[in-house]
Amino acid sequence: MPLSNPTKRQQHHTRKIISEGFEREDGLWDIEARMTDQKSYAFQNDWRGEVTPDQYLHDISMRLTITDSFEIVDVEASIDSSPFQLCPVVVDNFKRLIGLPLTKGFRKQAMIRLGGKEGCTHLIELLPVLGTTAFQTLYPVLMRRQGKDFGTEEATEKRPPLLNSCHIFSDEGPLVEQRWPKFFKGSPTAESDKDEV
Repeated sequence: MPLSNPTKRQQHHTRKIISEGFEREDGLWDIEARMTDQKSYAFQNDWRGEVTPDQYLHDISMRLTITDSFEIVDVEASIDSSPFQLCPVVVDNFKRLIGLPLTKGFRKQAMIRLGGKEGCTHLIELLPVLGTTAFQTLYPVLMRRQGKDFGTEEATEKRPPLLNSCHIFSDEGPLVEQRWPKFFKGSPTAESDKDEV
């Protein structure tokens, strides 16, 4: 269901984030994200002078190159538009992510390496986007290579990685009951309700 019709209003800011995943010829994966910020009005900036509505206040990008096991093997960051001249000097710090697995605990480790004055608020904001894009890019392909369909893999002794990651994958919900009954902890669903999952 879409959002309700808004009251009369005036737009002041637009942030766009585009994130894409690519399989490379060398067997690695490139996961990229770009964030842009624009104002709907012109304003003065100490460094850039007048910034007009057709110009980006921020134009920031990052590419993570990862393996099939989600290990980061290269990082490239770019700040092409910013409100301060010195913003781009921090981009090389993001190489500190090399060697980290883009899995559970990644954000905490990233903040240890790049939090506060060691990083850039906006590049840090792209990390969760890159993480979920990596999952959406790799997981279905890797499952197909194993002869399985994304999201319908059978549970074995190993806990499914999606379990309890959101409400739809709750270990008390009907989807887990149907797909991974061994890990189901809720009340059994009536047969007539199972088709709605």
